[in-house]
Amino acid sequence: MGITREGILDVLGNVHEPDLKKDIVSLNLVEHIDFSDKHIHLTVLVSNPALHARKRLQELVDFQLRKNFGEDLDLATTVKPMPTEAKQAHRKILPEVKNIVAIASGKGGVGKSTVTANLAGGLAKAGYRVGIVDADIYGPSMPTMFDVVGERPTMIDVEGTPKINPVMSYGIKLLSIGFFTEQDNAVVWRGPMAAKALTQLFTDAHWGELDYLLIDLPPGTGDIHLSLVQTVPLDGAVIVSTPQEVALADARKGVNMFQLENIQVPVVGIVENMAWFTPAELPENKYYIFGRDGAKNLAEGMKVPFLGHIPLVQSVRESGDVGRPAVFQENTITSNAFEKLAQKLVEQLESIKAKKLTNHLA
Repeated sequence: MGITREGILDVLGNVHEPDLKKDIVSLNLVEHIDFSDKHIHLTVLVSNPALHARKRLQELVDFQLRKNFGEDLDLATTVKPMPTEAKQAHRKILPEVKNIVAIASGKGGVGKSTVTANLAGGLAKAGYRVGIVDADIYGPSMPTMFDVVGERPTMIDVEGTPKINPVMSYGIKLLSIGFFTEQDNAVVWRGPMAAKALTQLFTDAHWGELDYLLIDLPPGTGDIHLSLVQTVPLDGAVIVSTPQEVALADARKGVNMFQLENIQVPVVGIVENMAWFTPAELPENKYYIFGRDGAKNLAEGMKVPFLGHIPLVQSVRESGDVGRPAVFQENTITSNAFEKLAQKLVEQLESIKAKKLTNHLA
């Protein structure tokens, strides 16, 4: 069997970084590959700079490569400590979560929380393990949308440390500041207090193994957003907007915020919510109440992906109010739209990670 870059990466996908407990390919720890028909020379990064840790990872890499390409392989593996910025990206927060995605909007009232809940539901229907952090400190809505108002998270012992155990609904793990406050009471916190409370939903909780953790951010671009990107290694951000011009102006600010030099979180794409109104009795009709294709055009103009249109349908609001996201209906206009949105999110995240790996190896 000939040696190819894809073949090498496939083999290295079976090598797990000893401390981070994930394979070195998905962690982007393969820094350089040089190969021909008879040799492989590569450089990989390790989180622990100690000699024994580097030696251990080298042995794991060499074993897998010789096992697959032959014992007579001319093999040279260099293991280097990862730089500080890479360590920050792989810090111990949420080590078992594969993809962490923030759902944001420039302004309130565009349906960001509704999109988050239904996007999570679409991913769960597709078989993924999903969690939601309701980070909208001042207006938590996930308890209502998932019919768990009044529930309280329990505590669980994790290797001798007490952790918050998220609430489960429709197979989705949930944590919200709304679980820790009375529903009718206003949350009046200054920025640092709110940021600390949000951080605890990540650092003091036991999320376990998840494929996707969605973070429902408060609207705008403020302290909460900055604290989040400094605390949690985000894989991407989704921006939600309506087609209306006033919403698009704020959505543009949201995209720009994540692209700032000191943030640099990939924008997975823009979602156009309330794209058109479709009455139940006329399911084929579309009325463009807030304008047409505004968010789609914004995505094209800013050169970020467009993830899809979500129609304005009464059942979406009704489903949220009764605590059963509309995506869990079968074969409706809205459930189909949210399922497609979830599929598009998966595709775009995989594309972003593939490009990162390609650039890393170039």
